[in-house]
Amino acid sequence: MDRITATKTARMADEIEKQFPLSPEVKKAIANTNREAFVPMGFRHNAYKLDALPIGGAQFISSPLTVAKMTEYLIPRGADRVLEIGCGSGYQAAVLSHLFRGVFTIERIEPLITEAKKRFRDLNLNNIHARTDDGQNGWISYAPYDRILFSATAKEIPQKLFAQLSDGGILVAPMQSGKEQVITRFIKHGDVIEQEELENCDFVPILDGVQK
Repeated sequence: MDRITATKTARMADEIEKQFPLSPEVKKAIANTNREAFVPMGFRHNAYKLDALPIGGAQFISSPLTVAKMTEYLIPRGADRVLEIGCGSGYQAAVLSHLFRGVFTIERIEPLITEAKKRFRDLNLNNIHARTDDGQNGWISYAPYDRILFSATAKEIPQKLFAQLSDGGILVAPMQSGKEQVITRFIKHGDVIEQEELENCDFVPILDGVQK
């Protein structure tokens, strides 16, 4: 990252921290991720605003504030592997790549994952593994995961995803609750899933199947 970009991302991390308390690790991960690289060319001038931006395929790149919150709610410290459902532009996965040894991300819209993979290569983010699939299936071959993150709103969490979460692991997802969406944290204790609601949010919904 060149000096100008590094200054912009550091400033953005400071702006986020004014609105939401960040741990030093998460703040550093945000500051070390080139936000501009994940934003479509026509929106580059807005890359460092704390807003969501369109990325095509009726999808959005989440606001940096939302990405920071979701990352913080995962409690990444001490965790090794994370599964992300809904890669989108790849920005959330890129932030996670500074905090986890292995990042596994799934996207149902094929053109989005193709673009995201190119960004990961260009930025030398070699610890991110990406694939096209219905994310609700998870990614069994690399399970179990210490953390699972949904980057789209779910009506319920499929049992097979809890099965891919390690004991003591944390899953964070925006959940549909009536007309509202609520960021919810699930913690797995053996066969028991503890659940806490964190805050209201606004994400695109999870859809079934794969889109070529």
